[in-house]
Amino acid sequence: MPAELKLENVSRHFDETKAVDNVSLSIAPGQFVGVIGRSGAGKSTMLRLVNRLIDPTSGSISFDGVEITKLKGKELRNWRRDCAMIFQQFNLVERLDVLTNVLIGRLAEHGFASSMAMHFTDEERTMALQALDRLDLVPQALQRAGTLSGGQQQRVAIAKALVQQPKIMLADEPIASLDPANATKVMDGLRQINRQDKITVLVNLHTLDTARAYCDRIVAMRAGRVMFDGTALQLTDDVVRDIYGLEGLAEFNEAVTSTQGLKVPA
Repeated sequence: MPAELKLENVSRHFDETKAVDNVSLSIAPGQFVGVIGRSGAGKSTMLRLVNRLIDPTSGSISFDGVEITKLKGKELRNWRRDCAMIFQQFNLVERLDVLTNVLIGRLAEHGFASSMAMHFTDEERTMALQALDRLDLVPQALQRAGTLSGGQQQRVAIAKALVQQPKIMLADEPIASLDPANATKVMDGLRQINRQDKITVLVNLHTLDTARAYCDRIVAMRAGRVMFDGTALQLTDDVVRDIYGLEGLAEFNEAVTSTQGLKVPA
């Protein structure tokens, strides 16, 4: 069953920089949460803290009552399986075919020797093909990953995360480098997984329109702190101006429209 994710007074400092500053959030099971903010707001650091790619300076993170920040060894590896991470850079092995890239998501279930040899069962291959089918990528299954478009590669990355059979998915700027058409396909894929599998999704976004269109809940960050936490309807243009300020909002709009071609509130 899905479980609650809780961040309690979580901070992460890099020397004098407070990348995440005393953040407390409770994410209900099955929510689709968009995290927005300018570059340097702390969005990526927060997701990396949840996945335990980095450790907090202070505070605690728990999932289903288990203290994530205390996990080590096998328990930590199991958490990273349960908490799938999707990156902006796709993190695929370009020389390998699409199907094998998806199957790499199953390596956490294998011993060392099996992992090194990348031996997968027929059941796992079926699981991988089913994941690709959900993301409209079966025709590309035997194609080298490096020959795909950016949008296709990101959907392969989502399929790889899906075969981990995670309890929660984190996506760090998954559409930042994509054109609007491919961005829509990626976001549609994440929403489908969220709704059909009841998997909690946290996604960092640069675009207000995308957050409003897809997310049950929006968290806005600035300088490492949570400045807004509510629904898309509550995130009015006036609230956005209060969060970013006129100068910050202008920079935010320029960055978004130059990379996504999407209009955001002025």
